[in-house]
Amino acid sequence: MEIANRVILLLLLSAGIGVAQNSSRGTQEVHVGVILDLGSLVGKIANTSISMALEDFYAAHQNYSTKLVLHIRDSMSDDVGAAAQALDLLENYKVETIIGPEKSSQAIFISDLGTKSHVPIISFTATSPTLSPSSLPYFVRATLNGSAQVSCIASTINAYGWRKAVPIYEDTEYGRGIIPYLVDVLQEHNVHVPYRSVIPPSATSDQITKELYKLMTMQTRVYIVHMSSVLASTLFIKAKEVGMMEKGYVWIITDGVTNLIDSLHPSVVESMNGALGIHFYVPKSTELNNFTTRWNMRYQIDNPTDPPSKLSIFGLWSYDTIWAVAQAAEKVGLSNATFRKPISKQKSTDLGALGTSSNGPEFLKEILQSKFIDIPRGFEVPASGKKLRVGVRSSGYQQFIKVEKDEITGATKATGLSVDVFEEAVKILPYAVPYEYVLFGSPEDTSSGSYDDFVYQVNLKVYDIVIGDITIRYNRTFYADFTVPYTESGIAMVVPVRDSVNKNTWIFLKPLTPGMWLGSIVFFIYTGVVVLSLEFLGNNKNVRGPIPRQLGIMIFFPLFEEKEIMERFLSRIVMIVWLCFLLVVTSSYTANLTSMLTVQQLQPTVNDIQELLKSGEIVGYHRGSYVKGLLEELGFDRSKIKPYDTPDDFHDALSRGSGNGGIAALVHEVPYIKLFLAKHCEGYTMVGPIYKAAGFGYALAKGNPLLGDISKAMLNVTGGDTMIQIEKKWMGFQNDCQNVGPITGSSSLTFANFRGLFILTGAASTSSILIALIIYAYKKKHRSTKVMQNDNKQVGNNRTDGANNEPQDGNQEAVTEESVQFRGDGEENRRLHEQTGSEQVCDSNTHTSPAACNDSVAIHRGEPGTVL
Repeated sequence: MEIANRVILLLLLSAGIGVAQNSSRGTQEVHVGVILDLGSLVGKIANTSISMALEDFYAAHQNYSTKLVLHIRDSMSDDVGAAAQALDLLENYKVETIIGPEKSSQAIFISDLGTKSHVPIISFTATSPTLSPSSLPYFVRATLNGSAQVSCIASTINAYGWRKAVPIYEDTEYGRGIIPYLVDVLQEHNVHVPYRSVIPPSATSDQITKELYKLMTMQTRVYIVHMSSVLASTLFIKAKEVGMMEKGYVWIITDGVTNLIDSLHPSVVESMNGALGIHFYVPKSTELNNFTTRWNMRYQIDNPTDPPSKLSIFGLWSYDTIWAVAQAAEKVGLSNATFRKPISKQKSTDLGALGTSSNGPEFLKEILQSKFIDIPRGFEVPASGKKLRVGVRSSGYQQFIKVEKDEITGATKATGLSVDVFEEAVKILPYAVPYEYVLFGSPEDTSSGSYDDFVYQVNLKVYDIVIGDITIRYNRTFYADFTVPYTESGIAMVVPVRDSVNKNTWIFLKPLTPGMWLGSIVFFIYTGVVVLSLEFLGNNKNVRGPIPRQLGIMIFFPLFEEKEIMERFLSRIVMIVWLCFLLVVTSSYTANLTSMLTVQQLQPTVNDIQELLKSGEIVGYHRGSYVKGLLEELGFDRSKIKPYDTPDDFHDALSRGSGNGGIAALVHEVPYIKLFLAKHCEGYTMVGPIYKAAGFGYALAKGNPLLGDISKAMLNVTGGDTMIQIEKKWMGFQNDCQNVGPITGSSSLTFANFRGLFILTGAASTSSILIALIIYAYKKKHRSTKVMQNDNKQVGNNRTDGANNEPQDGNQEAVTEESVQFRGDGEENRRLHEQTGSEQVCDSNTHTSPAACNDSVAIHRGEPGTVL
């Protein structure tokens, strides 16, 4: 039957490998060398783990573009043989990395080759401190330095007060490596080393027995054994035979032996009875158990003639090493890697002929960034025995927690949002936590004992943890530790809402504030004055006339743009800007008025808790809540504070109001308020928060090691979709209620809303009138200067004519008098022109004919040749 099972397993593994190979078509191969002592226990364990790691990695990463191709070689426990295998892998297979030189002595030489060829050398067993990255930059230690355990050994010896110790170690690079560090640390603890027992790896049983008898003749009875498992097995069997494992002897074993003790022969383990050992801690987990089961079956298949062996830390390290290399290869993309050969005429066996990997430095960097850490917590919750006692109590809001007793079994059953969050958090803890609910008080009585008393039970060790709608408060932290909160925080008010808009006769004034109305009127008049002034300065005959007519035109201008009225370009610019202003304001006015007439404008009846204090209104709170003390601290009289038990009680009291035996506002915690508004959405709103609070959490006894893990798990629950589903389950779609939070309707438009438009139209009007005044002043000055020049010229001409041309007859004098009369009329017209700015001034009453009118204009203009 066992053989049949093995055959089936082989078929399954072959099929799995075939699938993996088929899925990897098109991927680039990355060649990796593996050098192990396949005849040793460590080599066999690592060989099985490496094969499983390769299969598991590419089963989990089928989309990777690279794939490791392993070239496994047997060093046969020989340093020279290991070096020869490394040269072969580098020269003929161009491997990008070499994994597993098992011995420190092998790793030293092969790491030199790696440094020369820029190929990382990764060892999960070479622990000698002499292997240093400073001297061997391409050596990667996938285990701990052997010197890491010397402090633990020295502390153990010092704790028992022993003052002498003898190290017994093998005469190899591995054995000698940590001795200097061990001696130094022992001396720091005032522990003397009177003798060092060095045993060659090839020592026979008789040689070992002779050395043990020598140790027996010495006074010291504390021995530190640091050697390979093979040599240590012989040592302890002989030590037992000569009586050195009896009472009075102290044996301390380093990790090289202790990590493999489960795989040693039972007779060897029995001979070690009483010895202390340094062992790497590997926490138990479901993943490790499953992997161990698979590994045991695979090891039996790989080594059918060997006795069963157990998975050791070396197997786990070798497994992780393959994953680290595979991940680094994918990140670097070693498919295009090349080896640059040096120019050499020497034979190919010369070390100087080794090629250099082009991607070696980057590959090394990625490998060094791989981390495989499982830090122990320092405690474990037992899988059997006493269960975690979880204290529960019913809440006035049963959506948070409701507790019932099973009538048949008497067991306590708890349901609700608080319970679901707790149970989901426990599920994702990295270890199993058996628990049971224990009732506080009675299931039906929600007021049996305060929440302070409930939390205090963890301090009395009645419960390990209490859950529910428990507010995290400062005074409770003196006797309990709290998890992170799982709800929103804060204290707010629930108040009724009312329609803020009175739809009366004058509602058409509501869309704009008084300031906006005043500003619009002022700018309306200002724009009309500006346009009228611009046209008046431009001698537009349409704007002249009596004052009432000009006022009508001033009002008419800002409302209508008529080409017949406006003639100046500046006037049209002012009107374009003004019309844009009117378009925006009128559109906004229309929209706001429509909203006020059609949409209900709800506003809270109370906006601030200070209003309640000033008016002496009555407020409500949940019976048993600490909110009562908060209200008293704020200054509320006890007679103005009423307790209620259920959401329906709150609704009834709020609907009646403070003047009719009810309340004006309910002061409550935000999670409860949202639950209340989910049921009573219409007619109420939340105002605040008016006070900060930490929200709901769970309480544990101070120093309970579960606190950190449960808090992390709760953050995982509350930060994802799980919390959303839990809230929907117990609270419904409370977010659909628009009254959760302050309600604001359409408010009146203010002057500040249109400040930009006012600035724009004001700037356009003001700049236009300034430009017009400048133009007018310039023209007036220019014409005055020209008229004065022409008058002076005309006077000179008249004097010349008077001296050279004397009157011929009596008619000449009449003409001269008439000319003087016309000249006087011209002066009068000129003055009128200067007052009005007109280019054509002619009084039909003075000049009865068009010719006379034209002569008058000519006189006004001062044209030469005009007869006066």
